Amino acid sequence: MKIINEIKCVFPAYSRNEGLARSVVTSFAAQLDPSVSEVGEIKTAVSEAVTNCIVHAYREEKGNIEMVVRALESNVLYIKIRDKGCGIEDIKQAMEPLYTSAPEEERAGLGFAVMESFMDKVSVRSKPGKGTSVIMTRKILSEKDAT
Repeated sequence: MKIINEIKCVFPAYSRNEGLARSVVTSFAAQLDPSVSEVGEIKTAVSEAVTNCIVHAYREEKGNIEMVVRALESNVLYIKIRDKGCGIEDIKQAMEPLYTSAPEEERAGLGFAVMESFMDKVSVRSKPGKGTSVIMTRKILSEKDAT
């Protein structure tokens, strides 16, 4: 699909920057004229992906989160969230609802399930010791298309 517009940003994997990621995606997605419910769902999916980086990727070390957001033809929003942390040994297992690699943390293990429920497509690529990329896409049904 052809890229209509794109933004890239890099920010430290601190929990206080989760809101920044949500704001960036929301502001960028506005050009596609999403509904209020679409915005809420996209923000939730982004929060889950960024939180996974903060909680799981870097654990006891510092690192950055890279985010790429694209407006694609046919009103599709593309979001890539990438870390260079510890990576995921078994992606299939990690994407199972209620699975968590950090049971000592009070986490439900629903991050990927939430992302998949709110986005049209979620793909995960990871290499242990190299990091993880989560790519999410969603076709935006703009307000003017809904009327």
